[in-house]
Amino acid sequence: MSNWVINQGLSAFILVVWMGINIFLFVYYYLLYDLGPQFEYTRELLGSALCWARAPAAVLNFNCMLILLPVCRNLLSLLRGSLICCGRTMRKQLDKNLTFHKLVAYMIALMTGLTGVVITLALILMITSSVEVIRRNYFEVFWYTHHLFIVFFAGLVFHGAGRIVRSQQVTNPPHDNSFCEDQPESWGEIDKCPVPQFAGGFPQTWMWVIGPMIIYLCERLLRFIRYMQSVSYRKIVIHPSKVLELQLMKPGFKMEVGQYVFLNCPAISQLEWHPFTMTSAPEEDFFSVHIRLVGDWTEKLIKMVENLPEGGQGPKMAVDGPFGTASEDVFDYEVSMLVGAGIGVTPFASILKSIWYKFKDSDPKLRTKRIYFYWLCRETYAFEWFADLLQVLEKDMEERGMRDFLTYKLYLTGWDQSHVNHAMVHFDKDRDIITGLKQKTGYGRPNWDREFEQIRQENPSSVVGTFLCGPQALAKDLEKKCVKYSDVDPRKTKFYFNKENF
Repeated sequence: MSNWVINQGLSAFILVVWMGINIFLFVYYYLLYDLGPQFEYTRELLGSALCWARAPAAVLNFNCMLILLPVCRNLLSLLRGSLICCGRTMRKQLDKNLTFHKLVAYMIALMTGLTGVVITLALILMITSSVEVIRRNYFEVFWYTHHLFIVFFAGLVFHGAGRIVRSQQVTNPPHDNSFCEDQPESWGEIDKCPVPQFAGGFPQTWMWVIGPMIIYLCERLLRFIRYMQSVSYRKIVIHPSKVLELQLMKPGFKMEVGQYVFLNCPAISQLEWHPFTMTSAPEEDFFSVHIRLVGDWTEKLIKMVENLPEGGQGPKMAVDGPFGTASEDVFDYEVSMLVGAGIGVTPFASILKSIWYKFKDSDPKLRTKRIYFYWLCRETYAFEWFADLLQVLEKDMEERGMRDFLTYKLYLTGWDQSHVNHAMVHFDKDRDIITGLKQKTGYGRPNWDREFEQIRQENPSSVVGTFLCGPQALAKDLEKKCVKYSDVDPRKTKFYFNKENF
């Protein structure tokens, strides 16, 4: 339990606070409309429907205020840079922005089912098109339907403009409302119960959402400005396994390790923006991305590049970013454990390149004393585009007498017996037959219990940052291992889990 608190305690606390505010708002407004004297006549006319309509509306307003903030990426990057004094534990919460965005959306869906047909239909389309299988395989469907948020917020703001929910006005002379509440047949017949006068309440939803809407509009304005800025190509490379490398240049562009950008290709679609982690280092005068063929957009882009004449420039490209990620914190840990699956190695390419540059000219003063790097791939040729960098790093660390600084292990997960037989025949060779590295490629998946135990033994009093860019199933496994192998004793090893989210 104590180990779980180390990795998930703050996240759970934030979730409890958010849920507590929702419960408080629901209960408070339910009791207000159920017991408040100013709504006694309205309750007589509408019954329990009044409080069951207004209590969810209050929760709806609160969550609609929050829903846009987690997708304001420039705001999150700004907060990440300004929260250095607050420590990495607080910054980790910013990496869960999309998870929180989804939670808020589910709460809105629960509360809106009671308040508006147009809002409900727009929300249903947005949520159903956001499920993993559609978002991954039919990104365009997700992208276009998600822009129904414009209809959603328009309906939300104008939903209360009709002032349908009304409360009675103060009468002259004042009278005992409770006496008349249960005698609607006597309204206007006796002096004690004059005919009640009703007036609609002032719309309040816009006051909850106006701030986040302004922030989001500023985000979109900034994106438009970046869209108009020129981007030039430095180099275009098509690697094995249909991986496209774009080396791009943009005036005034500055990045940090592990950050990502959104790319837009107007020749394919002027509205679609797709996120890609940069594989270049901050020390380079360009920035690069590696794009794997997944979905229609990447397929069209790769075909356009393949059909370019020799020496021709690629299609017009717009770049939004860079934006911060969990990988920025790699050098804040004494020991870092990097795990990449397939193309998920991209943020770690940036980190390892930066390490090479830091060691190239001088002896850098890094807080990080050791890095463990794991790369899992299904195909042998997927290793090719990244193996060159590892060979340079391997040689450089040996020459500096820092062989223990970088420990890397590569695993081929999509293997058959022929791969194993081939490896056994060439087992006595100094270098791996697949990558050309001294470290031999493993077959299958890592034994994570053994790996975590080894790291804990080699770093008995260190804080280990575990970083993953890969599938959710692997994330759950690694997160459990971080909890299992962390010690509550501050003098012993602790593992902190971090995952890339887009």
